[in-house]
Amino acid sequence: MLIDTAMDTAAERFPQAPALKFAKAILSYEGLAEQSDRLGATLLAQGVRHGDRIGLYFNKSIESVISLYGVLKAGAIYVPLDPAAPPARTWAIIEQCGIDVVITHPPKARDLEVALQSGDGCRRLQCVIGADDSPSFASVMISWADVHRAGPLLRSKVDPDDLAYILFTSGSTGIPKGIMHSHKSGLAYANLAADVYEVRHGDRLSNHPPLHFDMSIFDYVSGLIRGACTIIIPEPYTKLPASLSKLIQDERLTHWYSVPFALTQLLQGGVLDQRDLSTLRWVIFAGEPFVAKHLHALMASLPTARFSNSYGPTETNQCTYHHIEMGDITDDRPPPIGQVWNGAEALVVDGDDREVKCGESGELLVSSPTMMAGYWRRPELDSKAFYVRRKTADVTELFYRTGDVVVDEGGGVFRFLGRQDRQIKLRGFRIELDEVEAATACHPAVDEVAAILIQGDDGHDLITAVLTLNAGFDSGISEEVKADAARRLPPYAVPEHVVVAPTLPRTATDKIDRRALRHLVRERRFDGKPKP
Repeated sequence: MLIDTAMDTAAERFPQAPALKFAKAILSYEGLAEQSDRLGATLLAQGVRHGDRIGLYFNKSIESVISLYGVLKAGAIYVPLDPAAPPARTWAIIEQCGIDVVITHPPKARDLEVALQSGDGCRRLQCVIGADDSPSFASVMISWADVHRAGPLLRSKVDPDDLAYILFTSGSTGIPKGIMHSHKSGLAYANLAADVYEVRHGDRLSNHPPLHFDMSIFDYVSGLIRGACTIIIPEPYTKLPASLSKLIQDERLTHWYSVPFALTQLLQGGVLDQRDLSTLRWVIFAGEPFVAKHLHALMASLPTARFSNSYGPTETNQCTYHHIEMGDITDDRPPPIGQVWNGAEALVVDGDDREVKCGESGELLVSSPTMMAGYWRRPELDSKAFYVRRKTADVTELFYRTGDVVVDEGGGVFRFLGRQDRQIKLRGFRIELDEVEAATACHPAVDEVAAILIQGDDGHDLITAVLTLNAGFDSGISEEVKADAARRLPPYAVPEHVVVAPTLPRTATDKIDRRALRHLVRERRFDGKPKP
């Protein structure tokens, strides 16, 4: 089955049920199926062919989800473009993917024009769908009103192994890399996640992440193939925790899925004690470790909700999960990432790709039906990303190298220890910077912390912990925080410097941007302000 046909099947079962809600606008399953059909027909009429890459350039909106399914119904591949990205990055992805058709809406039309002019000369598109006026940078402009008048859809033939979407993430060289997922891998993830988190008809899912973030697959595919309603959270609400908690209450959400940072904000500013959030059945988080003390406090604030740690790089969609109990949380480390799900297999290997014993740490390799097809036109990355295990003379198995260091604590339950590229060697000692962060975060003054390696004035590398503080504390607490960390870490792992910052820089998906943080520390600046 294909992603779009799975949604159509749900539309046949629940035609009048709400599929999407954004602010006051509601779209039924029948309406979503019909409007995505018309968009698919529009694309085919413009000459879009099987396997073409179509850019989706939207702020949060119902039209963005219509576009996702419309592109798939035309047999093409959707490529979400980050609406907040610098113009040069947007241009680079359009150029790299050979995108000739972009679907958007009026608020982003001018930004699209700027992005197309940021390369070597203005790039002209074949077609732009969704802008109000005919742009000078496209041969054809089609309004959403024109789309709604389009004729019937004549589907092109698509196989489950055909690509469905390409998600771009930052590469280590600064060049965006495209992660290719097929209908088969995307739908496998959607079904497995819906099973693990018990998504069913009538549920109401949050959509907190943007379309270009892999978490959105859960909201827009898992939810919609099970007959749930996805509530698209307007961007301003993501910055206003009290308003967000009221939205969760008023919309009677059953499932929440986001990075830990969003949940920490909700805990600290969401006045949860003033809300009735009893409909919230499941809270799922992923993306980076959840500071243990914040997770514990949030679970105490939402006693009727079940909490789960979801793990998986974008390359695998997801591959492990852990349903959390209070006993899983200790002061100095987050809960396990858990067990692999149905159909997946995990190996933990040393630097020579030899399996380690249970209880020993190593790199996590994963084989899963949710795994990517590879990187878009980057064969050199594919060769590094995959490990091939020969099962028989004629049969091989493919594993993705996650780059994450884990330990099997028994029974196939994995605990995340850190990134291979976050493991450092300092004065002969191997140190996990994630462990440094977890230990430093234990002090009650610390809200959030990032540990980085910085070269000192004498040329020697030093561990620096950059942290934000809870209300009521000031920068004079730094030495006390360092002393507290020294009680939890071996001497060689204690941060040499503890620096207080007003905020930590974040990526577009709300993860800590450690590359930007290193620059800010070197320049002695934080959030554009002089170092205090």
